[in-house]
Amino acid sequence: MREEKWYYVYILASQRNGTLYTGVTNDLVRRTWEHDQATVEGFTSEYNVKLLVYYETFGDITAAIAREKRVKRWHRAWKLELIEKANPTWKNLFDRETGHIAPLPGTLQQGVEESK
Repeated sequence: MREEKWYYVYILASQRNGTLYTGVTNDLVRRTWEHDQATVEGFTSEYNVKLLVYYETFGDITAAIAREKRVKRWHRAWKLELIEKANPTWKNLFDRETGHIAPLPGTLQQGVEESK
């Protein structure tokens, strides 16, 4: 039996209503830790974008990449609305001490806001 693999589209922020970064990964804990620790030079380390404020889960990498590309093209206001609906307090969903990812407070299902 094949092990089920998950893929994640995620949004990081520097602070509430701050700089945003959208990415895709097959290991949300590892990738969030890398952003948090600034282990890779680039946009997120330069702009201190470390807070995991939103994510979606996919069982198919093609769908995850398509969603990431779609969200990256969105107007900033649409991204803020997406975050606000799912995580109104902009809580950091990555626990630095335990390495766990919390569920979104206002859990949204895959496909929500697909029309944008």
